[in-house]
Amino acid sequence: MLRRRRQILTKVNKVVDAALFGAAFWLTHFLRSIDAIDPQNLIQNFEAYAWLLLVIVPLTPPLLEIHGYYQRPVFGSRRQSLLILGKTAAWLTLAIVIVLFFRKSELSRGVVVFYVPVAVALGFLKDELVRTMTAQRHGTQQARRRVILAGGPVDAARLERTLDLGVFGDVEVAARVDLNELSPERLADLLHRHSVNAVIIAPRQTLFGALERTIQLCELEGVEVWLLADFFQTRISHVTVAEIHGHPMLVFSAGHDASWQAIAKGVIDFAGALAMIVALSPVMLAAAIAVRLTSAGPVFFRQQRAGLNGRPFTMLKFRSMVTNAEQLKQELAALNEMSGPVFKVSNDPRVTRVGRFLRKWSIDELPQLFNVLRGEMSLVGPRPLPVDEVERFDDLAHRRRLSVKPGLTCLWQISGRNNVSDFREWVRLDLEYIDNWSLWLDIKILLFTVPAVFSGAGAR
Repeated sequence: MLRRRRQILTKVNKVVDAALFGAAFWLTHFLRSIDAIDPQNLIQNFEAYAWLLLVIVPLTPPLLEIHGYYQRPVFGSRRQSLLILGKTAAWLTLAIVIVLFFRKSELSRGVVVFYVPVAVALGFLKDELVRTMTAQRHGTQQARRRVILAGGPVDAARLERTLDLGVFGDVEVAARVDLNELSPERLADLLHRHSVNAVIIAPRQTLFGALERTIQLCELEGVEVWLLADFFQTRISHVTVAEIHGHPMLVFSAGHDASWQAIAKGVIDFAGALAMIVALSPVMLAAAIAVRLTSAGPVFFRQQRAGLNGRPFTMLKFRSMVTNAEQLKQELAALNEMSGPVFKVSNDPRVTRVGRFLRKWSIDELPQLFNVLRGEMSLVGPRPLPVDEVERFDDLAHRRRLSVKPGLTCLWQISGRNNVSDFREWVRLDLEYIDNWSLWLDIKILLFTVPAVFSGAGAR
């Protein structure tokens, strides 16, 4: 119930915020043109730019969400709120400038300059209003949810300490019970006497029989049961509730939930790969011809790489080595410069003259755009390793890098990949990406990849 309520409130907030940031644009234009004598002219002047609301309004909620605006506590830091509002308004201003540039339109500099402070001011006023209303509501007895804490003494005490962190005592503990020692009759009496809204159960030290009886009794009484889903101690995984054909499931996941950011990542992968294939097709055609004319063998190098969760797929590259490179690899094993299961050699003698050029400018990687189109790879993600190298992982924790789709570029690529010789450092960068993933992080990695490619810092 609480989750559903939060979801509804978040949707309402998104609509209000979009309207406020749109209103801020109108207000900025109004203040800039307030010296106009004729109100009719003032309205007509804004009508010429009203179409920009089609840019501002839809972009506002996702930009705020990217910066964590809707994950903040109601009574959180005002400084953090101002910072997020300022960043969002700045990005919207940049979007407005870009759209106007491509449309060859002009807008008063005053509107562009003052939009950020006006939008921040309106957003901050809304935050303060919500803060005040929430404080007043939580201060009333009717707004508090009366609960019974149920579970073993240790778990119940720990849960109560957590609830004490609730804002302005919005949860009131009416009683504390140990379900293993409590009869159904006694529990029913507590429910009636205290007019309880819900029973919160910390189930670790509770027998399943007692747990089932409690849930059935509360179901009969029409009282909610909140079951704390922390049966097992996990270091990375987060718990979510799912459903399969009507059966409720607790999901322990170390990855990322399906979200609009994940959907947007998939759209960007497909559209970005398709656009790059079209734009770079002359380069790819020239590379294919050069490989074909300068060395015997196929144009493309195909190799089984480990994809999502280790599932093999055929990765494509322009062939940059001699055709018997895999056989020669055993002879060069002593020259391996990378610790762990990965094989890397500077000035690899197996690389052809054209291949060295393709690698320097990362042109040999371009066919992987087709892997992205097929959904086997992403534009950003841990680099895919050969299946045989993955099978030689000596630390099971390293396999967590397989929990997301492999990518064309990653943190390792832009962190000086030729200077990383320890496989554990490589994995650390991949896990840092996975644990801190966001759409904005992907965009930053893509932007930093461009200068890395043009600097010629390709694979050696």
